[in-house]
Amino acid sequence: MEKKDSLTSLLLQVQQGRLSVAEAKAKLKNYEELGFANLDLHRAKRTGFPEVIYAEGKSTEQVLVIFERLITKNKVVLATRVTKEMAEQILWKFPSVEYNEIARTILWNRKSEEKHPGYIVVVCAGTSDLPVAEEAAVTAQAMGNETKLICDVGVAGLHRLIDKIDLIRKANVIIVVAGMEGALPSVVGGLVDKPVIAVPTSVGYGANFKGLSALLGMLNSCASGISVVNIDNGFGAGYQAGLINKWMDPSFKGE
Repeated sequence: MEKKDSLTSLLLQVQQGRLSVAEAKAKLKNYEELGFANLDLHRAKRTGFPEVIYAEGKSTEQVLVIFERLITKNKVVLATRVTKEMAEQILWKFPSVEYNEIARTILWNRKSEEKHPGYIVVVCAGTSDLPVAEEAAVTAQAMGNETKLICDVGVAGLHRLIDKIDLIRKANVIIVVAGMEGALPSVVGGLVDKPVIAVPTSVGYGANFKGLSALLGMLNSCASGISVVNIDNGFGAGYQAGLINKWMDPSFKGE
């Protein structure tokens, strides 16, 4: 109703001569041209979450300009794969942002809404997988979800996983991050009745083919209820888990 009323108001202003056609078109434009990027300004309206900045491959100046423009349009701005140099520049200009050096993320959040009930748990096989696990956790948090991170519970010492199984089982969604042979999601999937999102990482010796062996192992899992994202894609896993948990919220009626 709010979107319809906003459009009606805009059209009435044109009809009454209080707004020119050119001005109305500018207000309705759904992206902003920066020369080196076209910012998708209506993504939050379409999908429930605004455009996320993928910083890898961009210059510090480009990331800073995009970040600055998105802040004026959205309640949440998330940048992933942020270098320390980029983070220092953004923090200097926007001291209120949260920089997670391990996850390589920058988050600016002025949303005051309550979080979705329940929590998402991120299970990390080894300490070397932490950057990807942290990226998943930050992404889910940015979408209004509580997250819990369980570290270093890989299959080489299953007693560590069993010690945390109650916490894992009580989560609404489970993200499992693992490298090497990628066996941990299968183990977790056989112990829980919740959606499991598996994230292969490029961590491993020799012929792990930069995470391909873990990816194939997860795709071939014999445990049911497991979905798999691409290698090192903590962002994708966190986003998917955030969507699932949002739609599990009885109070959520759609954006």
